[in-house]
Formats: sequence, C-alpha cells, structure tokens
Amino acid sequence: MRSDPETLETAIGHHFQDPAIFRRALTHRSRAFEGASPEQHNEQLEFLGDAILGFLISEALYRRFPDQPEGRLSKLKAHLASSAHLYETAHALGLGSYLELGRGEELTGGRDKRSLLVNALEALIAAMYLDSGIDAARDFVERFVLSGPMVEGGSSDSKGRLQELAQARGLPQPRYMVIGEKGPAHARVFTVQARVGLERTAEGRGTSKKSASQEAARALLQQITEDPEA
Repeated sequence: MRSDPETLETAIGHHFQDPAIFRRALTHRSRAFEGASPEQHNEQLEFLGDAILGFLISEALYRRFPDQPEGRLSKLKAHLASSAHLYETAHALGLGSYLELGRGEELTGGRDKRSLLVNALEALIAAMYLDSGIDAARDFVERFVLSGPMVEGGSSDSKGRLQELAQARGLPQPRYMVIGEKGPAHARVFTVQARVGLERTAEGRGTSKKSASQEAARALLQQITEDPEA
C-alpha cells in the first residue's frame, strides 16, 4: 500500500508549492502503461536531478575541505554520488513506499529496487529545485546525502570511515592483521592487512601498528569507494 506523500514532505522538511511536480517525481515510468502520460513520469526529472546533485556535492566538498587535493575530493564525490550511497539515503527516507508504480513493478518488488529508488531520489531533488530553487535542493542534499564521518571528519580516521562504510553496505566489519615487521628495533616498519569479508583486502605500512592499520584502512576504503557496486 502506498504511503501518504504528505508524510514524506514532513520528513524532508519541504512543502511543495506545486503538487504536480512532487507527484511526477514519485511516478515511475511503468505507470505510463497504465494511464499516465510520458510527461508525467520522473525520468526527465531524474536526468536534471543527477546534474544538480553532482553540482551540490562538488560545491559542498569544495567549501568543507579547502585544503584537500583534487584527487581526495573526487573520491569523496564518487562515494557520495554512488548508487550504493544514494540507495542507502533513499531507503532511510522510506522513499519506496511513496512511489507510484505500475502493477508489474509492484509485483516484482519495485519499491526496494536500487536503480528505481536512486532514480526517484534524483527526481525528488530536481522537483525541489524546480519548485523552490537551488537553496531548497541544497538544504535537502546537506541534510540527507552529505552525512557521516566520510564528509564530516575529513581524512583523519580511515579506520572509522571504513567501519561506517561497511555498516552502511551490510558488509562484515573490518579486520586487521599484522603480516610483517622489519628493520631494527628503533626503526621498525610494520605491515598490516585490512580485510572486509573474504574478497576485499589491502595493505598498509607504518612505523607503528596503529599508523600501518590506518594506512591499510585508507587503501581499502579507496578500493571500495571506487567500486560502488561492490
């Protein structure tokens, strides 16, 4: 059963001046086969929302981390704009329960499909922009997309960010193992392996086990965020 869209407006803190654009954002193309015209589903809004979201993420990262190199900002953006992260955002909002779906999508679990929910989230961002301007879309993105230690804590705690990412994706918790030591006692170099599940591993080196663990976590975090479908 479809939830009342007004509940979603309350949850996101935005009341639409144009109810039609709000409804369109929540209408999947499968409804076009059951009476909705092509102009009434959300695919074009999704296209616009994807561009707006990319701009707002870039803008926010530029402002939050003025001293970070371009490569670091690009990796953060790749994570925040990934389908995995956006699906988590949409799922947390319960977005699927508000969608207007065709019968086929309804029967095949469309309310929980990743691609469908990500598209609807981007369409919703576009709808807010068209309804009330860029500030409304920015507020939504700041509150619901740009959250968590990855963007709030900078780059100081890779182990914490890796743990959060594993939890968000339903992966096993990270494990760390010292796999090598070399050098004299006063200049020891440790090698630590970080592991998430059976397949994801990375190594880091440092002059202490702690620094080596952080380096391994950073490498594994980069590996996972560069492959958002993992």
